[in-house]
Amino acid sequence: MTPAARAPEWIRKKALRLSELHAVKRTMRSRGLHTVCEEAKCPNRSECFSYGTATFLLLGDVCTRACGFCDIKSGVPAPADPEEPRKVADAVRAMRLRHVVLTSVDRDDLPDGGSGHFARTVREIRRLDASIGIEVLTPDFRGRMASVAEVVEARPDVFNHNVETVPRLYVPVRRGARLDRSLSLLAEVKRLAPDMTTKSGFMLGLGETYAECVELLRRMKDAAVEIVTIGQYLRPSRENLPVVEYVRPEVFDDLRREGEVLGFRHVFAGPFVRSSYRAEEALLAAASNASPHPPSPSPSGEGWLAEGETGKGGAEHPHPPSPSPRGEGEPHTESRP
Repeated sequence: MTPAARAPEWIRKKALRLSELHAVKRTMRSRGLHTVCEEAKCPNRSECFSYGTATFLLLGDVCTRACGFCDIKSGVPAPADPEEPRKVADAVRAMRLRHVVLTSVDRDDLPDGGSGHFARTVREIRRLDASIGIEVLTPDFRGRMASVAEVVEARPDVFNHNVETVPRLYVPVRRGARLDRSLSLLAEVKRLAPDMTTKSGFMLGLGETYAECVELLRRMKDAAVEIVTIGQYLRPSRENLPVVEYVRPEVFDDLRREGEVLGFRHVFAGPFVRSSYRAEEALLAAASNASPHPPSPSPSGEGWLAEGETGKGGAEHPHPPSPSPRGEGEPHTESRP
């Protein structure tokens, strides 16, 4: 696979704001905590940190899997810290957060896959302040529905689990996972708690076609997913998969419209959209059945990323404008009729 050419302007002009990064990092370090924002080199981390929000990475910073798109370390994790749920709640208090996202590395070494740890952390935050919004972004728990039920019983506001890519690309992109397992997990959440908001997302730029993306959206809708996030894959390091295509912003708009036609409550699509990016806004928009466009980069470049920065599932890929809906099976790089 040949990597895409140099990143286009709409990717390169995002700039990090280091002052906001350092303030949140101090809070995390003082409690021995991690954010997925940093571990996965998310391109939005300074923007989110400037609003005093962050996605907490539970259960350590070593993953038992080695997905091709992700820069989080893989290997044998340390034992789970039983004090971490309390530490996270303390950090939430210190940062005065109104909306919290909790995610984790894959912990296939644990009998429950880490579900008990998620549940305890949700309850600790609820004990602190019941009004704080909580989203969980979980692994697939190897398909253990008892683990899914344990997290649902803790009553997060949003249950998020990413499908990441189209099924044809699962072997290189998401080793150890299966699309049918992920979709079954999401459907089970809605079966157990019909009032709980379900959310999932995937990346563009890994070699998928437009038709495959539309079909994936259909399958996500059939699994009772309500909020969808679609972002550009950005290559976090040379050890990760190369970017096949930098998908033009117009195609993200096209896919957002496809999702709206299918009836999702909210579709958040754009090159820098990530699963937990502006999570509170997405939840509020879904509640009102609104589906606003993601913001365009400001003329000043505030909130955008320095050249060379990428992200968890950051990647690199070019792709021409698309004035009308794509034909079946067309790659992003082909112009549309």
